[in-house]
Amino acid sequence: MHGWIILDKPLGLGSTQGVSAVKRALRDGKYGKFKVGHGGTLDPLATGVLPIALGEATKLAGRMLDSDKVYDFEVTFGVETDTLDREGKPVATSEVRPTREQVEAVLARFTGPIEQVPPAYSALKVDGERAYDLARAGEEVKLASRDVTIHALQILPGTGRETAGEAGGGGGVPSRTPFVELPLHQPAAGSPPRSGEDQITLRAHVSKGTYIRSLARDIAHALGTVGHVTMLRRVKAGPFTLEQAISLDKLDEAAKGRTLEQILLPLRAGLDDIPALSLTPDQAGLLRQGQVLIGIAKEDGQYFACLEDIPIALVEALSGQVRVVRGFNL
Repeated sequence: MHGWIILDKPLGLGSTQGVSAVKRALRDGKYGKFKVGHGGTLDPLATGVLPIALGEATKLAGRMLDSDKVYDFEVTFGVETDTLDREGKPVATSEVRPTREQVEAVLARFTGPIEQVPPAYSALKVDGERAYDLARAGEEVKLASRDVTIHALQILPGTGRETAGEAGGGGGVPSRTPFVELPLHQPAAGSPPRSGEDQITLRAHVSKGTYIRSLARDIAHALGTVGHVTMLRRVKAGPFTLEQAISLDKLDEAAKGRTLEQILLPLRAGLDDIPALSLTPDQAGLLRQGQVLIGIAKEDGQYFACLEDIPIALVEALSGQVRVVRGFNL
C-alpha cells in the first residue's frame, strides 16, 4: 500500500480528518499499519481534491504542497467578513454590485505575479502563534504581503445574474454550502434597483501559497465594493484531478470489501510531471546506498529513477552527476 488515494473532500471535513478516514479504512480492511499524510491543506469550508499519501508516497507529500492548484470559487458581493468566507462575521458592507463585464475587465490585474496579504484567519504563524488563534482572541493580526502567481483566472460559464439563486451555476460547481446566509446590504429606500451581480463564480489556477479568500477580497475591492467567498472547490492539486477523486462512501465501501488497492494510485502518479530514468540492477543498488552515479542522465533536472517497474528514488541530475533526493524503500 504505497501510493495515493485521492479524496473528493466533503464540506465540513478538515484535511486531518481526511487522513484519519484513510487510516480507518486501512484498519477496517486489515491492511496493517502504513504512514499516511495529506498533500495540501483544504479548509473545512472547501470541497474537492485532497491527495492522501500512503507508505513511501508520504516522502513526496512536501513536493505536493509546492505544486500548483486549481480552484472554483464563488464571490458574493456586498458583505466582507472577518474570515473572508461565509463562516465569519460581517465587518464591511456595500451597495455596489459590479456587472459581469466589470468583473471580466478587472481579472487581468490579478493574473500573473502579484502581491497578496494572507487572511488574518490563516494558519500562518505570528511570533510563534497561529494567526487564526490571535484573530479569534480579538487581537489585531498584521501579516506581511507575499509574492504569488495566478497563472489563469476566468469567469466560469453559466454563472452570474442569469443563474442567481440556483445551485452554484455551471462548470461542475457543487451546490452552495448549507450555512446560514449573511444578509446582503440593501439599498436605501428610494434608491434605483441594482443592476450588477450579487455573486460570480471564478476558476483560478494558482501557485503555492495563494489564498483564494484574499484573492476574492482584493477583486471585490478593485471593483469598488466588498465581498467574501461563499463556495470553494479544489478541482486540481498537482497532477491530481476530480476525475481521480473518490467519495468517503466509496472509500468505506472499498475498505469493507478489501479492495482499497483498486482505488490506490501508484507512487509514480505523484511524479507524472518529471521523466523516468531507467536503471540497471547495479545502478539501483548504488543509489539505494546513497552513492552518486555519473553520466547516466542526458540533461540536468529531476528524474524518477526506476528498476523496471520498481521505484528506486527521486533523483537530481546536475553536471553529469545523479544524486538521490528521496529514496524509496520498496
